[in-house]
Amino acid sequence: MFAVVKTGGKQYRVAEGDVIKVEKLDGEAGKNVTLDEVLMIGDDKGVKVGEPLLKGANVTAEVLEQKKDKKITVFKKKRRHNYRRKKGHRQEITVLRVKTIAATAAKKAAPKAAAETAPAKEAAPKKAPAKKAAPKAAAKKAPAKKAPAKKAARKKAAPKTKAAAK
Repeated sequence: MFAVVKTGGKQYRVAEGDVIKVEKLDGEAGKNVTLDEVLMIGDDKGVKVGEPLLKGANVTAEVLEQKKDKKITVFKKKRRHNYRRKKGHRQEITVLRVKTIAATAAKKAAPKAAAETAPAKEAAPKKAPAKKAAPKAAAKKAPAKKAPAKKAARKKAAPKTKAAAK
């Protein structure tokens, strides 16, 4: 049986017993982690594909260790400008071992005893809040102000010529 799970913005094809490196997840070494975003489950009988996720499906994995991945080098250069920048980065990762793949989640029993012991309250019909009508008299008293009329654009003076100057 295999599954395709989504975690850390990436998708992984896993089977029971696989060891995978994923983006950092909360949890100490030895603890169990549940991956709920299962996109697909397949086995001998066929394949179930979610739209986009399978409801109730999950993958349980054990955290083996929390560590940093290999260093990558980031190098920027602009030719003929004497611009060079070199930087390194180590991404934090979690190493997981897949324990089980469940096509459907285990159903939890509903706490019936708590529901029976709670007193049943009669639901009183709720009254809708009264809407206040806008006062019409106030609207008539204050007329809407008109915008002031725009002034006409000034005429440009005629260009001075030598003939007009004489």
